[in-house]
Amino acid sequence: MKEKVLSLQNLIMSYPGKNVLNGINLDVYQGQIIGYIGPNGAGKSTTLKIMLGLVEGYGGVVEIFGHNIASNDYTYKQKIGYVPENAEIYDNLTAAEYLTFIGELYGLERGTAENKALSLLEEFDMGDVFHSRISSFSKGMRQKVLITSSLLHNPDLIFLDEPLSGLDANSVMVIKDMLEALANQGKTIFYSSHIMDVVEKISNRIVLLVNGEIAADGSFDELKEQSKAGSLEAIFNQLTGFDEHKETAKRIVSIVTGDNQDE
Repeated sequence: MKEKVLSLQNLIMSYPGKNVLNGINLDVYQGQIIGYIGPNGAGKSTTLKIMLGLVEGYGGVVEIFGHNIASNDYTYKQKIGYVPENAEIYDNLTAAEYLTFIGELYGLERGTAENKALSLLEEFDMGDVFHSRISSFSKGMRQKVLITSSLLHNPDLIFLDEPLSGLDANSVMVIKDMLEALANQGKTIFYSSHIMDVVEKISNRIVLLVNGEIAADGSFDELKEQSKAGSLEAIFNQLTGFDEHKETAKRIVSIVTGDNQDE
């Protein structure tokens, strides 16, 4: 049995007037790539932020590497990498300055952090802008910097929240293969996204969250067998009860073009 890396036990989170998480129970094991999916507002980002120690006031127990994160022992964070969905990044710094700073925060020596950051950015075809200010970068280039910053310290558990935002097709293929290779080396990856085809291809386990509860949990083949649907998108629509997308699309086109397509 592989090592349990992450455990959520009856995880509950509420904000005034709204229950976001309604008792999540989930065990994640070493080497798994978890595709964590769900409609907007289902509680995906809230789950990630709780596990990362960014949100307090939750109910239940969160254990990472066997330690309850409520114990105020933050050493577990040294073994975690994180790419947030909407990241604040220091525009006035160069990529070299930012990544070296991040590496030092994780305990790397300055020279080691800088050399490793340059090597990683070169693989992303960004070696020539290593000493350029981040303010001059496109969205995709910024995303590559964020992904690099999450990997510098060789983490054992990597949280990714819409990590492919802004990336070109070639970079997406590189990231997908990289995640598979990391998992094969025993890294655990918790991947939250709306892009169903990517989740379907990279995840060896998919967890679907609906209204703050787990509606499905299994491999793509297992979910496919249970729902008799052909794609993850079809499974998602079936399990979330959303089957009006085609009619909604027709109505939007009707409004845009000024045609009444019902006539």
